[in-house]
Amino acid sequence: MSDSLFARRRPGGVIGRTTGSGALARTLEPVSVEEFLAEHWEREPLVVPRGEEGRFDDLLSVADVEWLVCSSGLRFPAFRLAKAGAKLDVSSYTKDLSWRPTPFTGAVDVERVLAEFEDGATIVLQGLHLNWAPLAEFCRALESELGHPAQANAYFTPRSAQGLPVHHDTHDVFSLQVAGEKRWLVYEPVWELPIKNQRYKEKMGDPGPPVHDVTLRAGDTLYLPRGWLHEAKTSAADSLHITVGVNVYTWIDALRAAVESCAADVAFRRSAGGEGAEDLLERLAERLQPDQVERRRRRKLLRTRRPILGGQLSQLRALDELDLETQVERRPTVLFDLSGATLAFEGKDVSFPDDAREELEFIAEAAEPFTPAELPGDLDDEGRLVLVRRLVREGFLLVSAAAPRSGADAAE
Repeated sequence: MSDSLFARRRPGGVIGRTTGSGALARTLEPVSVEEFLAEHWEREPLVVPRGEEGRFDDLLSVADVEWLVCSSGLRFPAFRLAKAGAKLDVSSYTKDLSWRPTPFTGAVDVERVLAEFEDGATIVLQGLHLNWAPLAEFCRALESELGHPAQANAYFTPRSAQGLPVHHDTHDVFSLQVAGEKRWLVYEPVWELPIKNQRYKEKMGDPGPPVHDVTLRAGDTLYLPRGWLHEAKTSAADSLHITVGVNVYTWIDALRAAVESCAADVAFRRSAGGEGAEDLLERLAERLQPDQVERRRRRKLLRTRRPILGGQLSQLRALDELDLETQVERRPTVLFDLSGATLAFEGKDVSFPDDAREELEFIAEAAEPFTPAELPGDLDDEGRLVLVRRLVREGFLLVSAAAPRSGADAAE
């Protein structure tokens, strides 16, 4: 299998590939990842003009949006409508579909949605990292590279319209222009690096003159650190862009986690007041050492990642034929840690006997497919097969022959 995330067959039979050299590099190139992290991450906006039509179509195309809205039975809150200067009631463009014993609620009313779109409303597809495989895999790749959770929405805006008024986001944003054009006006932040409850409100005053006035075309990227005010407008053509949000683990998160960990220390459970505060601050400072902060950040990331199990039904059936010469490989969407004989990934800890440690270390470090027969360590042949079968069932390994492939991979 190539180093790209595995491809999937999409509606209409189109086969797409998620990443090549890496999700972050693909988002930024020709700007290097090193330059971006040193000069722009959490500091300054970045515009990467390319004018490369089709660059992001494999993640979500206009045809995909049309299929999702018009043919898929989409339900709120997986989509909504937005229109600057207007408040659209969800009930006005959704309906409940009769079904026993429970109706399908909030289903897209296609005719109403299309009428609102024609009248200037933006179609917003929400949480695509949860329900659209190409963007689920792309976000997982970004999470692997950046170490922070990622999410994805898409905005399909009709010509000469505006979906949202001036606002800022409380997460960092990569805007990937898929089709059409969109003019972005970017203003200085009112809140520098705001957290979730620090929203922009009109009473904070006029944002002032824009510091960036740029038109994104298909294939372009715009990066905005959280807090930078912005608004986006289309031109004479419809526009589709994807916003990938990165929810950064901040020092406030680290402090909260460190304080919560203090509950195990009886000194912190005593009534406040009097002497002893300095000693408690020293104990808290110990819990804020870089290695401990990183361990808690990593554990939270692994605990909250949702499994991405493309092809898992086929994987379970492939176990019937698995033997010592069957090629298997790590599932590329899994983020994990190995501690002793315990794998932590996707919200679970999967433990094995200590005598499987050497085999697990080999699997954790394997960059290429391997067979159960190639595993080192002291397990006998049956033990190796039991280990591999368990890891396939848990979604950690793939049987290579049953894994989804792109056309290029299948031809190799």
